Amino acid sequence: MNPITITIESKPTTINFDGRELQVQKLSIPLPFGRKPTDISDIAACGVEAVYVTEIREMDPEEFDGFKLNLGKSRDWLKGKGGDYWDGRLCVMVRAPGRPYLFIDPSGGDSVRYLARLG
Repeated sequence: MNPITITIESKPTTINFDGRELQVQKLSIPLPFGRKPTDISDIAACGVEAVYVTEIREMDPEEFDGFKLNLGKSRDWLKGKGGDYWDGRLCVMVRAPGRPYLFIDPSGGDSVRYLARLG
């Protein structure tokens, strides 16, 4: 299996969200998001939206593989993050060597509510 190589162009941006300034990376392309997917192959797009990355979560391939199969599980590292912003979603980017990039908007919760993938 060949490793996945993806180049993501993004622009550093400061936004105002809920009365506070956030430093984000806005992706150069919008992505289709799925709502409450069961796994990463279950992205029935509910719309193409801009992606604002608020943080990056690094995983090893084994951790990623377990994560992608159980997206509805509660996770402390997602709690209180994400949300709608202007033309897109505030997301945690999840990446692991040889795996697609995931963009997760938990919309303030602690599990995956909206998901986009690249790769």
